[in-house]
Order: sequence, then structure tokens, then C-alpha cells
Amino acid sequence: MPACTDTVVRRTRLLPILARILLLSVLLPAGGAALALPPATQQVLVEAVEAAAALDFYNARCRSDGSGRHSNDLNKLLVNKLRLTIVTVEDEMFPERNYRAVQQRLLEQSAALLADGCKAAKEGVLAEQLKDRYRKGVAAVEALP
Repeated sequence: MPACTDTVVRRTRLLPILARILLLSVLLPAGGAALALPPATQQVLVEAVEAAAALDFYNARCRSDGSGRHSNDLNKLLVNKLRLTIVTVEDEMFPERNYRAVQQRLLEQSAALLADGCKAAKEGVLAEQLKDRYRKGVAAVEALP
């Protein structure tokens, strides 16, 4: 008989824990909650991610700075502000709906920007345009409610 009461005691101890887990699973947003954002907000996020990727590619290719600092900074901002990551934005808000395809496209687009080489990019206005685009993207994300 003691084995039966022991099982009942264990089940009664687990019941409040299971109830809390169930309540949290209902209250916390699911992974697809990012799709609930308005289209204008999604567009702001897409543009910011594209800008960070382009600037990081330029820095890696032309300045030997492969840190990905701008993507990291944007990722921190997205996590703190919206509880999203860049990969979530790439996976759910870009037309491809696949972060690997998005990253490949961004890589190809960035390489096309530097088709004339780094010297031309540094002498021209491309570097400044990329920085301005990134700053505007970050400012737009910071301005989101």
C-alpha cells in the first residue's frame, strides 16, 4: 500500500508545476508570433536586416573586419525591443521564408554592390551610403512602439 500513496504524493506535487507550464505556454507568444506584426513594421525590420548585412559584408570584404558587429548590434536591439532575432526576421518576414535562402541572396546582392572592387567603393560614396542606410534602419527599429 505505501507504493500507491507514494505515487499519489508525487502526482500531487507535479500537478501545480504542470499547471504553471501549461499557463505559461498559453500566455507566452509562440515562435510564429512575429507574423502578427503589422506589414509596415515587418518592412522596417526587413530593411534594417538588409542594411546590416550589406554593411557587414562591406566591412568584411574591404576593411578586413569580419566581426559582423552591425548585425550583432541589430540583433541585440531586436531581441531587447521585440523579442525577435535576425534569423526569425529572415525566416518569417522575408519573401523567401527561409533564412538560408535570404542569407544567400543578401550575400549575392552585397557582392554585386562591390563588383567594381573595394577601391572604387572607398573612393566613391558607397561606404557612406551603406552606413547611412544602416543608421536609418536602426533608428526606424528604435522608433517602433
